[in-house]
This record gives sequence, C-alpha cells and structure tokens, in this order.
Amino acid sequence: MRRLKFDAAFGATRQDSSGSKGIAVGIFSKTAGYIKDRLGKTRDKISTSLSSVLSIGRKIDEDLLDELEETLIRDDIGIETTDKLVTELREAYRSKQIASTDDIIPFLKEHIKSYWPARDRQLHTSAAGPTVILVAGVNGTGKTTSIAKLAYILSRNGSKVIVAACDTFRAAAVEQLSIWAERIGVQIVKHQAGADPAAVAFDACQAAVAREADILILDTAGRLHTKKDLMQQLVKIRDVVARQIPSAPHEVLLVLDATTGQNAIVQAKIFTEAIDVTGIVLAKLDGTARGGIVIAIKDQLDIPVKFVGLGEKTEDIAEFDPEKFVEALFG
Repeated sequence: MRRLKFDAAFGATRQDSSGSKGIAVGIFSKTAGYIKDRLGKTRDKISTSLSSVLSIGRKIDEDLLDELEETLIRDDIGIETTDKLVTELREAYRSKQIASTDDIIPFLKEHIKSYWPARDRQLHTSAAGPTVILVAGVNGTGKTTSIAKLAYILSRNGSKVIVAACDTFRAAAVEQLSIWAERIGVQIVKHQAGADPAAVAFDACQAAVAREADILILDTAGRLHTKKDLMQQLVKIRDVVARQIPSAPHEVLLVLDATTGQNAIVQAKIFTEAIDVTGIVLAKLDGTARGGIVIAIKDQLDIPVKFVGLGEKTEDIAEFDPEKFVEALFG
C-alpha cells in the first residue's frame, strides 16, 4: 500500500519507491493565514479563556494549574488530554524547564504538535488498481459535501474519480450526490432509492476497475452509531468491497461534525469498532468555537484527523496540518 503525498506545488506528480506514479494533491494545502482566519471562533474562545488565567505577573502555583485545567476542558481539549498536558506542565515547572506564565503557551503548543507524526497526515492509496475510500458518518455531519470536496480536489489534480451513491435509504441522498458529481465533473454509480447499498458498492467496484479509475469514493447512509442493524449494513458494504478489489477499502474515513464537541469521540469509538476507521474528516470547523476537539480525538483515540472542512465552497477542505492548526488556535 502506498501513501498519498501532499506535494507543495499544485499539479506536480510524484513516484513512490516502486516507480508507481502518484497523485498530486498540493491544492489540499492551505496557507497559515487561511487556517487562522477559518479557526477564528475557536481561537477567540481559547485566547479569551487563557488570558484570564495567565495574567501578567502571576506566579505558577497549584491554583493556577487547577484553573488552567478547567479552562482547557471547557475549550473542548478533553478531560484525559487536559490531564496529560497539565501533568506534563507541572513536571516541567518542578524541573525548572519553565519559569513563568510566559512559558506556558509555548510549552502547550510544542507538546500538542508532537501528538501528530507526519505519517498520520498521509492518505493511503493502492499500489495497483483503483484506490477505494469508504466514507461513513452520522446524519447531518456534512458527509456528502465532504465527499464532493475530496472528489473535486482529487479530480482537479488529474485523478480519474468515481463516486458511488450507497446511501439508498434516502432518495434525496442519491440526488444530492448526483448533483455534486455533475457540478464537479466526476462519474457516479447509483441505483434506485431503496436498492441494496452493498449491490451499489459491488457495481461501483466493477465500474472502477473497468473504467481504470484512480479513486473510488463510496458514500454510505448517514446512520446513527447506536443502531446495530445499520452498522451491520455498513460492515456488509466494506466486506463486499474487500472481495472485489485487493486490500480495499484502502481508507475508511469518518466524517465528524466539529460542532458536536465531545460527542464526536463517542461516535468515533463506535464506528471504529465496526469498520476500523483509518482517518477522520472534521467538518464545519470554521463554524464552531469547539475546534479543540481535534486534540482530544487524536490523544484519546489515536485516529488521525486527515482533513478539515473550513467552509461552504468545494475548495474549502484542507489537509490537517498540526503546525498551522496549533499556531492558529493559540495565535
């Protein structure tokens, strides 16, 4: 299995060590200014709460650390993650690695950035044949829109993309994906509403191979993670795909709504138990002050956030960049 590299230059290609041609997707990369602007609500919330704790001239003591812990939890960093950060901060103070409140934010930024190795931000691809990306999520998370954004960017970079409308439970879902496919200029495989979703996945795999597609993205029904029968249907789709294309699905992306905060972690745990989620697309990050949830997801679940949704337009999706993200949050 290859990993898709995000080249700095839009339109460039790369080759892996085996000589296989890669897929250039440099357009996923966004400037630090763009990220900072789109995370404005979260940054304002964190900046306000931290400034009230880390006032000028205040000494570091247990009262300050307790207040800092409460603040980070309120900022959706998560209880477990916050406990880890404050424990590391307390040890650093006792060992005199930090001396004043001026050192706290740089310390937090450096430690949070270290949670994401470079490999976490790479998209898995197939060494031969089409790369299959299975996309799941709860209703209303922005799943279909996120699929359209991914398909748009990948197709713009020269990949032949096919999308599959496996959400046959709602006629509107098939129609929505069809409209997106026409708008962004990619092919779609679909059946009538009410058809077997696994049958759509089967036909989509056949079409992807026959048409020599580079990428096949499967949309699935926006199912409640608490409904076992619906989760079993999702497992069935995954198993059908695995029988049709070697090593597929190569990515299982879970779309989460950033505005749900800590509930996103509950969703991620249950979906991962069912279908082995390999990466997260965190949608609607621009419209919430709860962006700190990205840190909690990585630390508690060790599931990498690979993409973030940052607006309404098809190009408003970015590869998750820890450096830019943390700087934008604490800027």
